[in-house]
Amino acid sequence: MAKIKKLLTDPINLNNPITMQVLGICSALAITVKVEPAVVMSISVLFVLGMANVLVSLLRNTIPTRIRIIVQLVIIAFLVIIVDQVLKAFMYDVSKQLSVFVGLIITNCIIMGRLEAFALGNKPFPAFLDGLGNSAGYGMILILVAFLREFLGFGTVWGFKVIPEAVYNIGYSDNGLMILPPMALIVVGVIIWIQRTRTKELIEN
Repeated sequence: MAKIKKLLTDPINLNNPITMQVLGICSALAITVKVEPAVVMSISVLFVLGMANVLVSLLRNTIPTRIRIIVQLVIIAFLVIIVDQVLKAFMYDVSKQLSVFVGLIITNCIIMGRLEAFALGNKPFPAFLDGLGNSAGYGMILILVAFLREFLGFGTVWGFKVIPEAVYNIGYSDNGLMILPPMALIVVGVIIWIQRTRTKELIEN
């Protein structure tokens, strides 16, 4: 149970792939203007990483070392195509918002890193938990950044207005800077600073 808990919680806290390893930053900066595409991207990565970890773990003893990267890329690409087609079929508007970034899941450093560092050396169930934990840590940061940017930039959450009109009537206005690309980098940077400071304190204690 302790090992299972560690696999699920470490990537969310002490070893977050974005805040501690600084991986997967591109999507964290590119698709976090609103919460909905961030949630969809998080679920997509969860599916791809969880399934890829399991498949690579199942095949780990049969994959020749010299072509393991190629095999891993083929597995990831297959799963990403499934995600892309499902999004186009059932969530076309979100699919358009995500644009090429769904395809770029194939080259996401988090996924390749977990396949190399964990799935190739562990059994399927631990590999699945590792994929679940890391994708949850990634998704948590994505959704947090998107929430802050949408709330402060548009006054909405998931497209619904949450700031009362009365607040605007007394002089409040949405912060247009929050929806610009540089603000994504600043917000992620602040979260990384907070997370690393907190993690350092936890380790010292």
